[in-house]
Amino acid sequence: MPAATLPVPASLMTLLACFSPLFTTPSFRTFCGLACGFLAQPGKRTVCGMLSGAGLSREWSHDRAHSFFSRARWNPDGLGLATARLVVSLLVPAGEPVLVAVDDTLFRRRGKKVWAASWFHDGSAQGPAKTGRGNNWVVKAVIVRLPFCARPVALPVLAKLVVKGTNSASRLWLGRRMTQMLADALPGRRVHVVADSAYAGEELRKLGKDVTWTTRLRKDAALHGLPPARVPGKKGRPRLRGDRLPSLARIAAAATSAQVTVTRYGNAEAVRAAAVTCLWYSVFGTRHVQVVLLRDKSSSGYDLALVTTDLDATPAQVIERYAARWAIEVAIEDAKQEFGAGQDRNRTANAVRRTIPFQLTCQTLAMTWYATVSHDPADVEEHRARAPWYRSKTRPSTADMLSKLRRVLIGARFNASRPDQPTSQEIHAIRLAWEAAAA
Repeated sequence: MPAATLPVPASLMTLLACFSPLFTTPSFRTFCGLACGFLAQPGKRTVCGMLSGAGLSREWSHDRAHSFFSRARWNPDGLGLATARLVVSLLVPAGEPVLVAVDDTLFRRRGKKVWAASWFHDGSAQGPAKTGRGNNWVVKAVIVRLPFCARPVALPVLAKLVVKGTNSASRLWLGRRMTQMLADALPGRRVHVVADSAYAGEELRKLGKDVTWTTRLRKDAALHGLPPARVPGKKGRPRLRGDRLPSLARIAAAATSAQVTVTRYGNAEAVRAAAVTCLWYSVFGTRHVQVVLLRDKSSSGYDLALVTTDLDATPAQVIERYAARWAIEVAIEDAKQEFGAGQDRNRTANAVRRTIPFQLTCQTLAMTWYATVSHDPADVEEHRARAPWYRSKTRPSTADMLSKLRRVLIGARFNASRPDQPTSQEIHAIRLAWEAAAA
């Protein structure tokens, strides 16, 4: 990848250099080229589309790009963990815990030979069936707060493929192992995981001590009181759990709730919440959990039940943490709609396993680049000047961040790789000379 063919802006190259230990020297050159092409390409983000976006379709064989995903020696898990370390080091204050969201999504694929493609639940599908065919991925994202965004932002770092007929068929099995991988990659940091109600099961008994898990509590969850103190001199195994607690509705009616102020979905609200410490033995075993019953709209009972293994968190923190989970839904939608993830046509096992993690890493790189070196308050004013009908726009969107990086990538390529071509200043000077000669 000679500099005259694909110059990478220094600001972006600083981030890309963090991944060089994961690749051989030739593979790292290919990685940089395809990453720049993926981010600069406004059309289809297929593998050959990445080559075109980088301006390398005449310089590199298409087999070089396909070989990077199917045969090159690199690990998508290593790529994701390096991305996580980069995000945490730059965007999470030192010493603070890391908030991580987990969810799964379907990238639709056609063809009988696409590896691990099958029929899965797809909430965005039309019709009552809500199913679709493709590759299902479990995605982990680090949730950060950026000063120029009112909402939490989720940056995808890890992605694992659901493969039916194997252990990887369980999304919870994958999610728990991905969590442990993140915790091991971030020593000294406490990891708070937030997920929806689908991610609750016996697998969570294996969580590490530095990991907490927050999820929505099922209405029919079997809760138990804490085990009673052992009577001195009594023989036999001590009890592992207390008596079965009544239903959530009865617990909410008997619990004492207090008014708390929470910030969620961009608004500060006053709600009533009650907290109960107990056991959810079928899911977390003997690990104590805190159940938070939120009363938002109803005059009695509860509207939302949350459960967390973080006993130090206040009810307001638990509610805000669960509300921040929505950021991963936005990130997945942006991955598909703005960045074009999933538009590749890879079919072999290695290529299918690697392409989505690569594309999600590029998405996180683009947003990290904007947050650390490129944000300018004038960006919004510039956008409103181009589109004055956006009168209420005050903050940059994901599309704005990607557009700015795309302009930088394309500008760097043409300005540096074609020294024989005039710059914009030279074109302006020539135009003035022509106007003076015509006068």
